[in-house]
Amino acid sequence: MTTLDQAPASFAVHIPDAELEPDPLDPAQVLSGDPVVSGKVLWESADGKQVRGIWQITPGVVTDTEANELFVVVSGRATVVVEGGETLEIGPGDACVLREGDRTTWTVHETLRKAYHISL
Repeated sequence: MTTLDQAPASFAVHIPDAELEPDPLDPAQVLSGDPVVSGKVLWESADGKQVRGIWQITPGVVTDTEANELFVVVSGRATVVVEGGETLEIGPGDACVLREGDRTTWTVHETLRKAYHISL
């Protein structure tokens, strides 16, 4: 993924039309289907501990270990099962918070695009 170099202090991006770049999944994360991930980092703090961007995944089932993240779904639908916790049904307009270390299984029903903020 790329970062908008020296982005102005304030800017706007139309998320549904933003061009994204491939962000290959580790094959060990794929449980079923042939999901494809892409994204774009819009801003990253100088120390690399805060990242804001856009992320997309096509249908399939994948696992992940999460960072501290807040995201808003722009399009698509998925079921996110947090191991030992909640099952989240997410779609357009939904805001979701994931905690660092959450082990998740994502069943993506329709290509999902989200805007995110991650704290590392």
